[in-house]
Amino acid sequence: MTATTVTRDIAAGVGARLRHRPLAIGLAGVAALVVLLVLGVGFGSVRIGPLEILGVILQRAFGIDIGVTWSPATEAIVWDLRLPRVLTAMIIGCGLAVAGATFQGLLRNPLADPYVLGTASGAALGAAIAVLLPIQLLFVEFGLLHGLAFLGALVSAWVVFRLGGTSGGGGLTRLLLTGYAVGSVLAALLTMAMYVSGVELRQIFSFLLGGLGGASWTRLLVATPLIVGACLLIMARSRVLDGLLLGDAAAGHLGFDVRRERGILLGLASMATAAAVAISGLIGFVGLVVPHVVRLAVGPQGRRVVPLAAILGAGLLSAADLVARLLGDVPVGVVTSLLGAPFFLFLLRRSRSGYEL
Repeated sequence: MTATTVTRDIAAGVGARLRHRPLAIGLAGVAALVVLLVLGVGFGSVRIGPLEILGVILQRAFGIDIGVTWSPATEAIVWDLRLPRVLTAMIIGCGLAVAGATFQGLLRNPLADPYVLGTASGAALGAAIAVLLPIQLLFVEFGLLHGLAFLGALVSAWVVFRLGGTSGGGGLTRLLLTGYAVGSVLAALLTMAMYVSGVELRQIFSFLLGGLGGASWTRLLVATPLIVGACLLIMARSRVLDGLLLGDAAAGHLGFDVRRERGILLGLASMATAAAVAISGLIGFVGLVVPHVVRLAVGPQGRRVVPLAAILGAGLLSAADLVARLLGDVPVGVVTSLLGAPFFLFLLRRSRSGYEL
């Protein structure tokens, strides 16, 4: 027996045990989120201890005094700068991962990601148009860029769904090809906008690379209901997602209105993606990689995959943002790509060795 065979047998045994313990994995993920929250708020150019972090949060959020003292500067760093940024990373990571799991399940395509319906190109084009327009608009800390990015993402997804549809023979393939075609047209328009942008080109590139430097409590409070609401509604329809994985005919025999349910799930996933992109720019690989990791751990059932993808996605993006800040506040989209691309190559290697994606 070769070392490779032994390694595969061990991996298969571990995977089989994990499939029966999704609750344990979820609890471990929640514990990891707490640790990442403390690390994300505590690490930076100014180090802040866990007791100070806990004291500031309890004092500002609940009015509870635990007897720990801190300076006004420390309170401002924790409450006004780092905590909203870490929570924003977790919410966006949750939304992108759940959207990715939904698209991969609906389209039965392991390469589908949250931007498969052209939402990335639509959001980028909307942001570029906002940069070019000689209009200054600000409403509850949301500017024209955020508004047009959100609108562009939703409109592009709606156009793809209306043109491609999902009914009839080859409906899913037609939807994917329509998304690719519409995305290509929008990408061409984005290139033209970048060409004529002049000195504003840096701002467009900043959006394309993704980042959480503009995170604030106001933006978090506006985006959270959209992202969390969409994710909860997707979780509530996880049984429908499982049915659709069996194919349209089988889902119809189970009593599901396939066209209506697929439209609802596509709309919810697009909403979560659009809200995330509007406040963070384009952040890749979270929605592509995380669902794969979860399915390798617990199997393909939607009632397990969706909530665990939400937890793991939140943890991955918060960890990536911490790394981005420690490296000098580089764009977090760069960090997720550097982490996600090698992992995806690892998945492809496993596939060549006889494993399924």
